[in-house]
Amino acid sequence: MNTTNPHALGACCALAVALGCTALAGCARPTVAATPTAQAAHLDDGSIEVAKNSPLRQRLQIAPALEQDIATQTDAPGSIEAMPEKLVKITPPLAGRITRLQRALGDSVKAGDPLFTLDSAELSAAYTDDSKARSALLQARQELERQKTLFEAEIAARKDYEAAQAAYDQAGSDAHASADKLAQYGASGRGSRRDYVLRSPIAGTVIAMEGAQGGYWNDINAPVMTVADLSTVWLSANVAEKDLAQVAVGQTSRITLDAWPGKAFAGKVAYVGAVLDAETRTVKVRVAIDNRAGTFKPGMFAHAGFAGASRRAIVVPAAAVLQSGLSTRVMVEHGPLRFEPRAVQVGASHGDQVEIVSGLKAGERIVVKEGVLLND
Repeated sequence: MNTTNPHALGACCALAVALGCTALAGCARPTVAATPTAQAAHLDDGSIEVAKNSPLRQRLQIAPALEQDIATQTDAPGSIEAMPEKLVKITPPLAGRITRLQRALGDSVKAGDPLFTLDSAELSAAYTDDSKARSALLQARQELERQKTLFEAEIAARKDYEAAQAAYDQAGSDAHASADKLAQYGASGRGSRRDYVLRSPIAGTVIAMEGAQGGYWNDINAPVMTVADLSTVWLSANVAEKDLAQVAVGQTSRITLDAWPGKAFAGKVAYVGAVLDAETRTVKVRVAIDNRAGTFKPGMFAHAGFAGASRRAIVVPAAAVLQSGLSTRVMVEHGPLRFEPRAVQVGASHGDQVEIVSGLKAGERIVVKEGVLLND
């Protein structure tokens, strides 16, 4: 009679199942390790060919290189300044106490308007000297007339007449000097007063105030206040030496201010400096700006843009220019899905466009977007 061991039968079945699973796994392994298809191939002549079934075909954008008129834009930093010939520091020509301030900081003034009044002992002394000089001149004139009468009547000697003539001439010179001194002060020659009123020599705005009412002012070199005509101001820009060829007197400039982001203003080049700063290698360029609206304040930071002469040039999108080590290249189409990496020399940038100086002709089709993928 045959007998069967149930434990041995179970072990045999388990072994058979394990061997079957191992065999199945071995059959499936080559499918998982399949090699993907290449997107582009580098050919022996240096060109790159895109596979027909490559997804790069949908991503690459191709367009012709264009030739158009461009102008090189030069930007220079600077600041707003009052025009020197329209800015006056008001300094009194004599010492005294400020008894009245007729104008305050920020006030508008016209030429001839009173600014402040000084109580000045020097002015009183000048009036006194003028009065004495005029009295001496009158006395000398009378003495000259008397000596002339006596000389003509042969009563007085010639030397007495000549002495009277010399005294009269000296008195006249002294009288003119005292009158000129009062005129320099801006005071009239009539009367004797201590009050000296200093008036504005120009129309403008009081932009600085140093004196205070009641204070004594004895420094005739220090300004009590400053008056400036800010209807026209200057932008003083520092233009680099290499960009000077783009700037000329009379040229229109595009101005931007840190205080007004997003806005642009126009000005005209009024002066190009004659001396180059040896340390910064820049030249001062002053741009005249209409400031009747009061937008520009002296001291503001600004930027001036200068457009050079227009010229014909080849331009491409900035995305078409690829940097490869020390060389700059573009991908030029040489046939369907075939491209040649070509070295080019770039010039100035104009927004999102780049000037191509050499290496590319107008009309040649290039990759203008995603060309970097051809280098992968």
